[in-house]
Amino acid sequence: MRQSFGYAAYNSLTPLRSFHFERREPTSTDVLIEILYCGVCHSDLHQARNEWQGSHYPIVPGHEIIGRVVEIGEQVTGFKTGDAVGVGCMVDSCGICHECQNHQEQYCDHTVFTYNSPDSYTGKMTYGGYSNQIVVDQRFVLHIPEHLNLAAAAPLLCAGITTYSPLRHWGVGKGNKVGIVGLGGLGHMAIKFAHAFGCHVVLFTTSIDKVADGLRLGANEVIISKDAEALQKHANSFDFILNTVAATHDLNPYLLLLKRDGKLCLLGVPDQPHPTPNVGSLIFRRRSLTGSLIGGIQETQEMLNFCADHKISADIELIDMQMINKAFERMQNSDVKYRFVIDMKSLQP
Repeated sequence: MRQSFGYAAYNSLTPLRSFHFERREPTSTDVLIEILYCGVCHSDLHQARNEWQGSHYPIVPGHEIIGRVVEIGEQVTGFKTGDAVGVGCMVDSCGICHECQNHQEQYCDHTVFTYNSPDSYTGKMTYGGYSNQIVVDQRFVLHIPEHLNLAAAAPLLCAGITTYSPLRHWGVGKGNKVGIVGLGGLGHMAIKFAHAFGCHVVLFTTSIDKVADGLRLGANEVIISKDAEALQKHANSFDFILNTVAATHDLNPYLLLLKRDGKLCLLGVPDQPHPTPNVGSLIFRRRSLTGSLIGGIQETQEMLNFCADHKISADIELIDMQMINKAFERMQNSDVKYRFVIDMKSLQP
């Protein structure tokens, strides 16, 4: 076993602190990665605090991992030592089911997530990227294009693919009117992608302080979502609305903005259910309420290549590992523009 170290949540109430643990020895198809940067996702906070009621402690969070290959198994063909690579939300799946065969590993019934998930090799819980190294099967390792800034690329492995995938899946493109609900880690990436796809992009936010940033990031318009009159002016006009907000809120005002056959796609997972949508709003204009979960490995690589080609990366604040508990507090208060990324040079054994 490989001696490793990082930061862990030992329970739902106390701050994260130093943690020593073991990773498996690389198998013939594994890649050993030295972690350079790891993004801080809101789901890290949810799981550290057991807000989704499925946490197994200790938890080493982190699934927006950027690093360099330091060792490969003898059957690894797509990577070599020194390569800049990424690891996102998944580290394994069955590989044989319908979902896996169609490059939709995130929907496999046996997906192994990067942390807080039973490891297919050891049976123990997986540990994530708030650590010095990770061992991952080559099928779940991603190439980071050379033109991407490594630190700013880290959030692409979750926030990036989570917003890119539904926009691509539902064919959002030039000429479409697209709404983005919420300007945070997910929302700021959604604006960048929708803008790059040639859409007319409208940001919905509760904060007037975010208007200027929304326009800077690529939105054509910004609407304060508490303003009922402003919403009414856009009734029945949107092709697609991507809702990135993870807090419980009323979805009905957004459904009324959709034109016939328009879609409202949910990305955030609140700790309490949303109020029940008005069924009539769906039926009378054949609108759809749907959701999306990250993206498959093939699509994630496509997204990374797209970002390199279009000079897209996340807006980040680089922090030391020792600042993670303060970062969690600030993230809880929406005090980050727009993603914290941990510089692993600061991590000490």
